[in-house]
Amino acid sequence: MFWGSDTVNQFGSAVSVFALPLVAVEMGASEFALGVLTAAGTAAFLLVGLPVGVLVDRVRRRPVQLWATVGRAVLLASVPVVGWLGGLAYGYLLAVALLVGVLTVFFEVASLSSLPALVPRAELSTANSRLMSTQQVGRLAGKPLAGLVAEVFGSVNSLFVIAASFTSSAVLLGAMKGAEPVPDGRRKNVWADMGEGLRFVFGHPLLRPLVLCTTSFNLANGVWSALNVVFLVRVLDLSPGVAALLLGVGSAGGAVAALFVGRLARLGSARLVWLSMVCTQPAWLLVPWAEHGWVVAVGSFVPTMGVLVYNVAQVSLRQSLCPDRLMGRMNASIRFLGWGAMPVGAVLGGALAEWVGVRGGLWVASAGMVAAVGWVLLSPLRASERVPPGLV
Repeated sequence: MFWGSDTVNQFGSAVSVFALPLVAVEMGASEFALGVLTAAGTAAFLLVGLPVGVLVDRVRRRPVQLWATVGRAVLLASVPVVGWLGGLAYGYLLAVALLVGVLTVFFEVASLSSLPALVPRAELSTANSRLMSTQQVGRLAGKPLAGLVAEVFGSVNSLFVIAASFTSSAVLLGAMKGAEPVPDGRRKNVWADMGEGLRFVFGHPLLRPLVLCTTSFNLANGVWSALNVVFLVRVLDLSPGVAALLLGVGSAGGAVAALFVGRLARLGSARLVWLSMVCTQPAWLLVPWAEHGWVVAVGSFVPTMGVLVYNVAQVSLRQSLCPDRLMGRMNASIRFLGWGAMPVGAVLGGALAEWVGVRGGLWVASAGMVAAVGWVLLSPLRASERVPPGLV
């Protein structure tokens, strides 16, 4: 039930990421306005990520997931209703995108924190591999699916379809049975609770290299994401359609890795964290070296395979290491730092392109993603096969 609910939820999230900008395009929004609209969703992790972690540790998590899902359904369904009434404006779309992003933070943190209560910790790798496999498929299919739904129903009315997917996810969540752990009854002020979560993450010998690797990788990946389309279209002189196809092929590496990541779990989460990155991330260096589009596809296909395996391993490892009372704050702290680095990297990418050119910026980005592996390679994780006893 949890897996089914999460799958529908992820597809709805992936489609909504592209559906809202499609509505803005039809309204005649500028490129800058579209960029702000896109950033509004991810900005929520920087704005409310840490306080949400505190709340998730103080209350039962399933109701948080349920109401965050219902709230997103209502917000998205309101867009076509407001459009029918003749009051739809860019400002309303921006407000909806920001509020949907905030509710997504609630859902994601609560969802990550709920899994250890649903399955034995020894089976977290298997459960996470299933969840992340469907998440990867959802992200991969999001753009074309959003386009298809918009073609059939119209861009504004397509938001009703997305709202229906969130509603079905909420129904599955509401139908789940089984008791949840009793929340921590102790109360501190919010700042003290946020500090406790950050201290746990940075004080733990195995979690610290994970968060440093993820944050530095996402910072460099934000640079890469800001420049990849420009590189393909302006430097390699490819058409937008071919560029989109090549980027789709590159990101499909995660979907391929999803087919066998469960079998790799026998290596142990700690070992798999660094091994998956060492074996795949150097391929990023093919991208700035490329003179042909297919090299870019290969140079991103291989690393995205490793990233999916890494994500399954590191999420399973940190869930195994964290006590339940800190689970929300631990997940929120890592999301706050890791996801917050991406928009910073995007801004840095634009500045680098002006300073050293698009190809030069991609060299910096690719080298940064490869260098991020050092945080886990030169850490106690390299000497650990599984979670060492006594570290929880």
